[in-house]
Amino acid sequence: MNRNNTTKMRKGSKEKGFTLLEVIVAISILTIGILAVASMQAASIRGNSFASGVTEGTTWAGDQVERLMALPYDHNDLDQAQNPHQAIEGRYTINWNVADDTPITNAKTINVTVTWTDQGVQKSVSLQRVIPRII
Repeated sequence: MNRNNTTKMRKGSKEKGFTLLEVIVAISILTIGILAVASMQAASIRGNSFASGVTEGTTWAGDQVERLMALPYDHNDLDQAQNPHQAIEGRYTINWNVADDTPITNAKTINVTVTWTDQGVQKSVSLQRVIPRII
């Protein structure tokens, strides 16, 4: 008689805890969440690398434009006959072309283009300025 009472107690008792299926589902959901966060991290790192390259390329282009604008109007680096001009700074290649009498007479238009390779893809940024001849 003791045995039947014990068996009935076990069957009727509410056990606390998780089933194996609940644990597997919870781990699956957690894994999917962690993978999503890891994917966002990788995309963020790629985006930051691209932004860094664009910022540095734009800085090199701006520096080159300022250097060229500070030169005398008839300087060799502002000579249209010597196009294209080129300088290399680390992984950045700086090219500039000069056009005389553009957009008006007694003015030079400078086009500065900075190129670099980022993750196997060539990127570039360009700036344009007009230098007037001051008489």
